[in-house]
Amino acid sequence: MRLVQFLAPHLTGPHVGLESENGEGVINLNAFDPTLPKTMMHFLEQGEPALSVARSALTAQLPVLPRSEVTLLAPITRPDKVVCVGMNYADHCKEQNVSVPKEPIIFSKFGSSIVGPYDEIVLPPESKEVDWEVELAVVIGNKGKHIKATDAMAHVAGFTVAHDVSARDWQMRRNGKQWLLGKTFDTFCPLGPALVTRDSVADPHNLKICCRVNGEVVQSSNTNQMVFKTEELIAWISQFVTLYPGDIILTGTPPGVGVFRKPPVFLQKGDEVQCEIEELGVIINKVV
Repeated sequence: MRLVQFLAPHLTGPHVGLESENGEGVINLNAFDPTLPKTMMHFLEQGEPALSVARSALTAQLPVLPRSEVTLLAPITRPDKVVCVGMNYADHCKEQNVSVPKEPIIFSKFGSSIVGPYDEIVLPPESKEVDWEVELAVVIGNKGKHIKATDAMAHVAGFTVAHDVSARDWQMRRNGKQWLLGKTFDTFCPLGPALVTRDSVADPHNLKICCRVNGEVVQSSNTNQMVFKTEELIAWISQFVTLYPGDIILTGTPPGVGVFRKPPVFLQKGDEVQCEIEELGVIINKVV
């Protein structure tokens, strides 16, 4: 299933929906079952009962809201945490001329950086070096601590496309070289377009992943280049923190980022960035 969070003129506030099979519209799950939560966070907290209702709705021939009449939001908003993984693609390590990490490198973004799949990325006046990073995002479905790698996938609700927008000056030279501030300006985490449930992704570690800036391919790889796969990441992260439904894990970016180009290239006002992952979809964000 492809779960979305959306707004529509005739509805109050966000609602959880299903992308129709042809992708041209959205089924309002609340119209099918008014007892269902209206936000994805609360929907995921209900677990399997909510997912079961959504599966029933998919086969129920319900009315579809045309895509032109809805505004897609990020599939998850206000999560407890956004956990990120640095240098997690073998080919991205090679481009930096650094060795592959022996254990995951973990940092974070604040939830306030999340915007929708077609929202604008705002260049902050504090930075002149804003860069692109397409990433596979894992969304947690079931709470857990000290999760074994062999059990990890049972804690995953699904996957979505993320753009880990990065201010390299703040990441690499300012703030004591702590990455957080450079990663977490407002609008620096576009997500979407849908939360694709785990059972709808054949193999999350064999998906083409690419980023285009103004139509030019700047990153092109495959998630099979990930150093630490989803299961290992969940096992590692859950040693330190409890993972909750709706938590997001950004799993790293492939090579081709602007900062390592010669000369370096950064995003400018008016640019359009498309981040795309096979089976998951594409997010398109204008830079303003």
